Amino acid sequence: MTPHVEPDPQAGAAVKAADRAHVFHSWSAQGLIDPLAVAGAGGSYFWDYDGNRYLDFTSGLVYTNIGYQHPRVVEAIREQAGRLATFAPAFAVDVRSEAARLIAERTPGDLDKIFFTNGGAEAVENAVRMARLHTGRAKVLSAYRSYHGATSTAINLTGDPRRWPSDTGSAGVVHFWAPFLYRSPFYSSTQAEESARALQHLEDTIVFEGPQTVAAIVLETIPGTAGIMTPPPGYLAGVREICDRYGIVFVLDEVMAGFGRTGAWFAAEHYGVVPDLMTFAKGVNSGYVPLGGVAISAEIAATFEKRPYPGGLTYSGHPLACAAAVATIRVMEDEKVVEHAAHIGETVLGPGLRELAERHPSVGEVRGLGAFWALDLVRDRETREPLVPYNASGEAAAPMAAFGAACKKNGLWPFINMNRTHAVPACNITEAEAKEGLAALDAALTVADEYTV
Repeated sequence: MTPHVEPDPQAGAAVKAADRAHVFHSWSAQGLIDPLAVAGAGGSYFWDYDGNRYLDFTSGLVYTNIGYQHPRVVEAIREQAGRLATFAPAFAVDVRSEAARLIAERTPGDLDKIFFTNGGAEAVENAVRMARLHTGRAKVLSAYRSYHGATSTAINLTGDPRRWPSDTGSAGVVHFWAPFLYRSPFYSSTQAEESARALQHLEDTIVFEGPQTVAAIVLETIPGTAGIMTPPPGYLAGVREICDRYGIVFVLDEVMAGFGRTGAWFAAEHYGVVPDLMTFAKGVNSGYVPLGGVAISAEIAATFEKRPYPGGLTYSGHPLACAAAVATIRVMEDEKVVEHAAHIGETVLGPGLRELAERHPSVGEVRGLGAFWALDLVRDRETREPLVPYNASGEAAAPMAAFGAACKKNGLWPFINMNRTHAVPACNITEAEAKEGLAALDAALTVADEYTV
């Protein structure tokens, strides 16, 4: 692997020592982690102080949609810092207004008002608050196999084990099963069955919870960390119809799936649905400066026309973050990044991953679109037993750890969650880079194959 800077192990050791002395890392047992000291990044790659370069198949945390250090976005941040580095959110600021306009132009339907936050979790928090105030109801429904953030309401909405330590059981959240044919909770044999049965289950849940108590249904349009399960045809349209029938606010979480990740500006475009509220973050400015938000329908915005909205953040619509968003959206438009993500998914990533599945018994299913893919790794293709148990840790997670180590040895930084690896590179990854990643996955999957029956 060719480094982009001269190796400097001593500097790397100093960075790591300072990290270990003072940085408290998220989602981690602090004494059991060994963070890689990163020396730099560019495009689809990053590198360490020892001279190792990695193709980033995680795009940060699925947010560097235009890659690292895009010169136009870096320059926009620099220019904005020199002109107006910060300003309070109660004022009209040109770059904030322009970011909101560009986002509203791309959201579906009449989601034309933009409330800015610092990230995705705060976006979900505020979307739920808006829904509760708009309806006068308290309960919110969300799916198992989901992730919506780590703040108070968002973590209660989350449907994976990260919720468990912080779940008070009193936040008015009810979980339900969303469709997932490969591991169907409804014993379905076709996508049509899965969609119909999942919709019936959702409506039954609403009826037994009391429709008049339900403010909102919150769904990731395509679940991200939980497994990139693309919804079956008709499901999201069915949820929209159920929400309309019971007066429930439909919230789509596009924090991960939005801004080109799926080969569309927003994943909702693939399914022809318009929610009442849509949350976004991550790819809105490729993660260069923290930014998120809620796109709001005309009806819900009207609720707060004469009635103050009781929420806000000191850094809402921060000028540096908005400048990065404006530049990122213009780069995506000019360089046709959304179209490229669709093309690379259809012609390279999708076919390449499916070809790997044909040759590796550890691959149970390939699913995704655009630059948003998952491999479901299994011990046994017939029974679909996962390669590691649900929420495995320690020795039980060893097969996935071995697979991850093999990826890194071959110059690929993988996205691994439970028994899955996700292929979620920058949306503007080149065909050659994508094929390089597929080759590294091919080699690493031979290690996963060793754990199959």
